[in-house]
Amino acid sequence: MFEQYKKHFQESILRIPGAKYAHFVILRETDSYAVFKTDGELNVARVRAGINDSQVISRLVLFKRKQTTPERLTGRELLRRYEIYNYIKTKHHKDCAYNENPCGVCPDCVIYGYAVGKGGADNSGSEKSKIFIDSAYAVPKYEESHGTFTLNAPYEDGTMTQGTDTTNRFSEQDHVLPEVPFPSIVTLRDPTPNTFLYLLNNLYRTKRYGAQTTRTGQMRNKVLAIIFADGEIFSNLRLTQKIYDIIGDVLPPYGLNSLKEATEQAVNELIQEDGVFYELITTEALVSLQNEAQSILADEASFQHWMSLLTEETLNYAKTVGVLKEENPENSNTSSRSRRNKNKTAEDEEA
Repeated sequence: MFEQYKKHFQESILRIPGAKYAHFVILRETDSYAVFKTDGELNVARVRAGINDSQVISRLVLFKRKQTTPERLTGRELLRRYEIYNYIKTKHHKDCAYNENPCGVCPDCVIYGYAVGKGGADNSGSEKSKIFIDSAYAVPKYEESHGTFTLNAPYEDGTMTQGTDTTNRFSEQDHVLPEVPFPSIVTLRDPTPNTFLYLLNNLYRTKRYGAQTTRTGQMRNKVLAIIFADGEIFSNLRLTQKIYDIIGDVLPPYGLNSLKEATEQAVNELIQEDGVFYELITTEALVSLQNEAQSILADEASFQHWMSLLTEETLNYAKTVGVLKEENPENSNTSSRSRRNKNKTAEDEEA
């Protein structure tokens, strides 16, 4: 898998960093009226418009956890669907609950990391995330990328009146407008082919972000480039500012082709300033890589086989770091004999 880029992958998941990075340059674009808020209002930051354009503007912000959480939950859904957690439980004898009681050995825990400190050897521990991500910033100004809408709660007959009384259940809510782009770089440290594909699959499949996702919040993740490097690269903010410099003060929505070309130009210029050795995958090479990924992800049998390989890889990593203890066959036999003796005693008592 991905033999052409073999030199950029690790053979197994590493505990100590090995200076190999896979950077996914993603264009996240709203496909509906999304809500990205923390304290009742949309998240906004005052920043420079561009790298060269020094005017200060307000921009919508898509915070880091509002990106990773939906993607993690997408991956965990698939782990449940294909009974990966049931298989892990036969090895680890422990359930896995997101943000409550992580198992520490499944692909989600190993790749995205976790931290828990409830006390006791079995209920505490941590794993540093191998995925680096930061807040993403909208390309256009705040004034051009949001709208305020009035919401209501009708009665069961669908009207806002009951008898002669009109309901007062009205409210206002700011929403991010459709087709607002949020350039984002998602970094996977020390990728193996399996962990690389796991992250890519989560990016492909995740469609809803922010609040009220059962009603709105649809987004599209478009992979515009992949950069293999020996270090970290430019930030989301610099990428957004560089795109703004290239596009100019154009009102959204932007044409997809012009936005794609501006992003590719921005990446080409910024990566040369970062002082890292890199290989930039774009255009035809990117299409070829994605086609290879889809050959696995689009066929259910291949998909299940790959998930099994990924799971074995994370289980092996958990053994190397001591989270998963290998069961001693002698202890296992002793335990089995003990269970049999207990059952025999219970049968004698019933008799």
